[in-house]
Amino acid sequence: MLSVRIPLLFIFMLWIFEAKAQPFGGNPPSLKWKQINTDTVRILFPEGMEKQAQEVAAIVQRLNRITLPTIGYRLHKIDIVFQNQTTISNGYVQLAPFRSEFELTADQNSFELGSLPWEKTLAIHEYRHVQQYNNFRIGLSKAFYYAFGEGGQALANSLSVPNWFFEGDAVYQETLVSTQGRGRLPFFFNGYHSLWAADKNYSWMKLRNGSLRDYVPDHYPLGYMLVAYGREKYGEDFWRSVSYDAAAFKGLFYPLQHAVLRNAGISYRQFREDAFNYFRQQTKKEREADMPASYARGQLHFSADEEFPQFASGGKLILMRSSYRNIPFFMAHNLQNGEERKIKSRSVSLNNYFSFRNNKIVYAAFEPDIRWGWRDYGVIRVMDARTGKERRITKKTKYFSPDISADGLHIAAVLVKPDGSSELQILNSKTGEIEQVIPNKEQLFFTYPKFYKEGQLVAAVRNQKGEMALGLFGIRDGAANYLTPFTMNVIGFPSVNQDTIYFTASREGRDQLFCSVQGQLFQLGFPLTNLSTGDYQLQASGGKYVWTSFTAAGYKMNIIEAGPVTAPIPADQWDGGMGIAGIHTLEKGPAGLLDKIDSADLHISRYQSTLKLFNFHSWRPYVNDPDYSFSLVSQNILNTMQSDLFVGYNRNERFKQTGVDAVYGAFFPVIDAGFNYTFDRNALLRNQKVYWNELQAKAGLSVPLSLSRGRWFTNLQTGSDIVYNQAYFSGLFKDSIFGRGFVYINPYIIFENQSQQARQQINPRFAQTFKISYSHAVSVLEANQFLATSYLYFPGLAAVHSFVLGA
Repeated sequence: MLSVRIPLLFIFMLWIFEAKAQPFGGNPPSLKWKQINTDTVRILFPEGMEKQAQEVAAIVQRLNRITLPTIGYRLHKIDIVFQNQTTISNGYVQLAPFRSEFELTADQNSFELGSLPWEKTLAIHEYRHVQQYNNFRIGLSKAFYYAFGEGGQALANSLSVPNWFFEGDAVYQETLVSTQGRGRLPFFFNGYHSLWAADKNYSWMKLRNGSLRDYVPDHYPLGYMLVAYGREKYGEDFWRSVSYDAAAFKGLFYPLQHAVLRNAGISYRQFREDAFNYFRQQTKKEREADMPASYARGQLHFSADEEFPQFASGGKLILMRSSYRNIPFFMAHNLQNGEERKIKSRSVSLNNYFSFRNNKIVYAAFEPDIRWGWRDYGVIRVMDARTGKERRITKKTKYFSPDISADGLHIAAVLVKPDGSSELQILNSKTGEIEQVIPNKEQLFFTYPKFYKEGQLVAAVRNQKGEMALGLFGIRDGAANYLTPFTMNVIGFPSVNQDTIYFTASREGRDQLFCSVQGQLFQLGFPLTNLSTGDYQLQASGGKYVWTSFTAAGYKMNIIEAGPVTAPIPADQWDGGMGIAGIHTLEKGPAGLLDKIDSADLHISRYQSTLKLFNFHSWRPYVNDPDYSFSLVSQNILNTMQSDLFVGYNRNERFKQTGVDAVYGAFFPVIDAGFNYTFDRNALLRNQKVYWNELQAKAGLSVPLSLSRGRWFTNLQTGSDIVYNQAYFSGLFKDSIFGRGFVYINPYIIFENQSQQARQQINPRFAQTFKISYSHAVSVLEANQFLATSYLYFPGLAAVHSFVLGA
């Protein structure tokens, strides 16, 4: 049994090290880096992000004084790297090496992540993970740290503390120290509200691990409910004690479950049930009996998402359809007979948003940079809805949420700059050329622009505090006329029908439909209004209305011809406040912490990216019988240099090996080098044992290219190594066997191309992989070796099946 357990343990350990791997050498060398270096944090950032770096440094200092005691008192310095060349909104903290990276382009959808300045949200959320890791180096986790370095702590923490706690605790901190946070956003609870409304009572293991057939919310809301309930019921020190006991492995098996029992006095199962019941009771009974919920009750499994429906001529709707079995595609829905026609699959995109008018579909597609993994683009694509023909009209741009004008000649889109600011631009729909840049006098962040009347756009905007409003903006001068006051209520998905502007906003604990008519605000009520979750993406035309509701079986499209019931809302009553879902401990926190943060005047200096290339963080054993090895692993902060020192032993031949490997990715070609020396190699020659030692040194260049575009992920890597090998024979054959050193080259090509995959598709329906290498001796010897491998993937009998050929 020991020989089975050891490989599995260290295979899992390797997974821990690599699971959060980010692009290696992902930034071009032309990017100039600066740093703020304090006793608790070092922030590395590109030029132009000085303001954000100062803010994050100040927030970190404040959090260490205010919230650190609720998880512990240990403090270790962290490196935070700002990435501003990507279109993705994300962040992470990892051990091995201990660092964090912020992907600083804010998302357009304020319902999902909120509307606070994105670097501030990342700071309060991700730094909670720093506080967690700092205080989880205790007990057996501390022993793993001393035995295996930061990778050892990563393994121990992953075994003892579940990911729902890491994320739920961080979301709680978001909500505690800000006036928003996901714990106050209705959308964050839509998943569980939809399950409860549809009477889908899944088991704990299903809620914990997800499903490939049914919609299951991820571990963020799950974790928040458990963490928030624990704080509410047992006090702010409850999770400090529980996580401390768990990370220390007090109770070797299921340590967190034992810690909950020890600190709460009830079983882990009972604690979960109490937490779910507490949050469910916050949902009024009438919110669990609406018609969209009835739709979900009638679906055995997840059906499909029907998103962004928009009226077309001839009594049709154009919408986006996606399911667990099929990748997203544009679809035409006939309102008269219900017939549906697939137009074409969507290109790779970060979301399903699109705009339709005059038989043209316009949306922003995702494209990676050809070489640099931390740089990618949002490019505008225009599709003919009748034929499915599509063309790309911009290149290497960062556009979001485009809208096409009624005549089909112009496109309004949000451009996000590397410094995080945004502006509205008007583009020519045929050429992609910029026709007009709309002045952004108030430094707003724009989301979801729509053409309104002549010379005006409507957009949902965020100010520097994170407050949102719906506004009209002059195309030529940027003059703003706000239709709602600025509040923390998030706003999105505006649409225009004549002089009426429809939109969704969070208010009174739910995402609801509203409209603005000649400056007057109205709340809309339809017979199919979703009371349990939220309603989004309303469109109106010719007396018909269509929108989507969040349900446990997917976004459900609602179509109705009856006009809505309208209730006027005075502007001074627009702010309905942000709900707290019954978690009153949030009211005791420093909710205005972000408003009280003054950008610290900390010293800024240049950071030389070519320095400090070695950062040894872990020592990694690896067992793959008969090979046993132990490596000292290094990765620098910017992830441009990876190296390891290793020793190894082969149980069959009983040889020993030591060496070093390194790879440097800051230049356009990736440079790799290595050296190893093997002791006591042996083999049989004419029935006699031959013994020798062997030296091998190599150096090489490779160029990894991403050629992904449209509906395909495509990668090409070419390179070559030059290798020197020298054998040193001993014993009887010392002088009789050829022992001169020789050199060979090893050029290779690796090509991968695949279509997008739906959730239930284990393999892509179309894919091709090829690897070709040719080793050729260039000195002393005449020797050649050619190797070619290939796998071809084809559609199988059903949408989730595949047929694979390998050679």
